Amino acid sequence: MESTHEFVENLHERQAKDEKNKKRQAQGHEDEKLPNNQKSNGNR
Repeated sequence: MESTHEFVENLHERQAKDEKNKKRQAQGHEDEKLPNNQKSNGNR
């Protein structure tokens, strides 16, 4: 079992990584992203 200090350090590392991933994935303009379901682009 890890100590509270180790737990907090790991938690902070995970939060920092999550924050980086969010920023990297959110770059660019929202309306320029491809839709998730490409089959619904008028091909019905």
